[in-house]
Amino acid sequence: MRTYSIVVEEEEGGGYFVTVPALPGCFTQGATVEECQARAVEAIETHIAGLEADGEPVPEELTPPQLLAVTVAA
Repeated sequence: MRTYSIVVEEEEGGGYFVTVPALPGCFTQGATVEECQARAVEAIETHIAGLEADGEPVPEELTPPQLLAVTVAA
């Protein structure tokens, strides 16, 4: 069993976009946060299977990503 953090961002036109910081290139989307969570499981499993099939190492998430805010003058 592996645990990965996902980042769920609301899309401008509706729905949500999901990325997995520990697995670059692994992403999905959904209409609700709950749907995103289910689809993230599928996306992560598929991504890991692809890495293993290619003989690539499967990254582990050592520490969860931090969400920080910065203020810029723009």
